[in-house]
Amino acid sequence: MKKITIFVLLLILTIFPASAQQNLIKVEVSETVELMAILSRMAGLREYNMDMAGQYTQDTEAWFSPYKGHPIIAYYQGLHNNNSISYDAVMSMAVHLEITKGEVRFVGDKTDLEKRWQDVDIEDFMKRINQFYTDTRFHKFFTEHSAFYDEALRTYEANVMTYFHQDWYPKFYGTEPAEVFRVIIGFTNGGGNYGANRHLPGQAKEVFAICGYYIDPKTGKAFGNGSELSSTLIHEFNHSFVNPMLDSQTNNMMMMPVGQRLYKLSAMGMERQAYTNWQTVINESIVRAAVIVYMMEQGYTNKQIQDELISQLCRDFRWMPELVTALRYYNAHRDQYKTLNDYYPEIVRCFNKHFESEVGRMQEALK
Repeated sequence: MKKITIFVLLLILTIFPASAQQNLIKVEVSETVELMAILSRMAGLREYNMDMAGQYTQDTEAWFSPYKGHPIIAYYQGLHNNNSISYDAVMSMAVHLEITKGEVRFVGDKTDLEKRWQDVDIEDFMKRINQFYTDTRFHKFFTEHSAFYDEALRTYEANVMTYFHQDWYPKFYGTEPAEVFRVIIGFTNGGGNYGANRHLPGQAKEVFAICGYYIDPKTGKAFGNGSELSSTLIHEFNHSFVNPMLDSQTNNMMMMPVGQRLYKLSAMGMERQAYTNWQTVINESIVRAAVIVYMMEQGYTNKQIQDELISQLCRDFRWMPELVTALRYYNAHRDQYKTLNDYYPEIVRCFNKHFESEVGRMQEALK
């Protein structure tokens, strides 16, 4: 009997840590992210020329500068000028590429790509990028830096992921994420952080937080302040819970009237941030409010929380104080609302109240 008990305990200890680890987010490096970023760098896209990666930047320049006259460079500059391929559109393509036996392949559906790619001949692009991949001996460059990548990933895990409390999300939202969340370090992205996603046939949708790599000039260390950097992850992971709620036809129809009105009021400021429709503005609003609630519950200082709130007001999310208050009310009444989706009608009312208040203020001024 004693032997059986010991065996069962050992079995439990063996199984449960493994299963617990399955849902933990691991930080990755991606050859296709580096490929698209370095191509963008060679083509002169300023957001991929921040020169913040120290020796890695120097290595990149030394290896790829001789190929600035490669045929794909002028072609890609044309995509940048004519189709606005830049910033997150670059990373959208990157996560839709896979490299198998030395060949770069497009995976998924073109309609899943960021909309700026929709008028691009993907088959032609793939021929050109494969030639660039081969001619530059890109895989050799990538593998020669494997030790550097591994060390940077360990640093990010230790200094940044420490501040990212993944278990908060299902507790707050009352549901498990509807998507698979992945974190990739973009070693050529400097201070740029991007969100991208893909949905391969027969698989769960994957959401990527692609976080830039940089050396802090003050300390000489990679990634700088871990708690500040984790804010990118805190923000992006919320989308895995928030976006599917608005995808629901019921919620979409309920939110549409006020969403359109709010977007009209703030269109100029939102478009400067590349938020070009009411759905994006609503999802971003809820995500940003949830970030502030997260900060309140995870021991951030009052100053950090206030600075975050002020930052959102400066970004034209003028309804943020009311929305944060609404989410805090939801969290304090979980006996009434099991999930945030149950509370969604109240979020709609919160937006409506803000809109009515803004209209009232304008009418008062025009009397």
